[in-house]
Amino acid sequence: MGSCAMFDDECEYLFKTVLIGDSTVGKSNLLSRFAKDEFHIDSKPTIGVEFAYRNIKIGDKIVKAQIWDTAGQERFRAITSSYYRGALGAMLVYDITRRGTFENLRKWLHELREYSNRDIVIVLVGNKSDLDDSREVDIEDGQSLAQLEDLCFMETSAKENLNVEDAFLQMITKIFEIASQKSLEAKENEATKQVLDHERKEIIYVVDEVSATKQTNCCAS
Repeated sequence: MGSCAMFDDECEYLFKTVLIGDSTVGKSNLLSRFAKDEFHIDSKPTIGVEFAYRNIKIGDKIVKAQIWDTAGQERFRAITSSYYRGALGAMLVYDITRRGTFENLRKWLHELREYSNRDIVIVLVGNKSDLDDSREVDIEDGQSLAQLEDLCFMETSAKENLNVEDAFLQMITKIFEIASQKSLEAKENEATKQVLDHERKEIIYVVDEVSATKQTNCCAS
């Protein structure tokens, strides 16, 4: 969990997340739809890494989501792998009309888990659900993989703006819950440590008092 930039007074949490998956599965359009509510039918493949921000209110807290769009092409894999480090969430995207992009998910999962935090929140996304007539991956396939790998799952359409908001919010809310729990545990541990330190000091004080008393009595005439 990071801290927000000084110029952003409203932000209380900064979460780094990444979009991963094969090239042309729609990662960039998912990001632009979520961050700017835009969709570009002729969007070009991402070169290296791009990112966008969006502030989200969860309860009474403001979260800034920093979302990195990583290139899916093999020649950029060495560049993008370092960007997994520090990510608290990942959206693993495949194209429901291309079976190969689904079959490659295990490769992406392996790479993600190798480089990222073990507590990372992963949402599996089957994109382009508006092209159901061209579907090569059944929704049950996505559900089965998500259950097997303990992932959240949702089908989306960046073009029709279906479930895009929900998929990102599901990921960010889960990150927030984990971060909040860790913060609470840290505070409880600190409070327990302070109590134990205080009790230890009290014991030392009592032992010293007893020792001083014995020394005084020993020397008494």
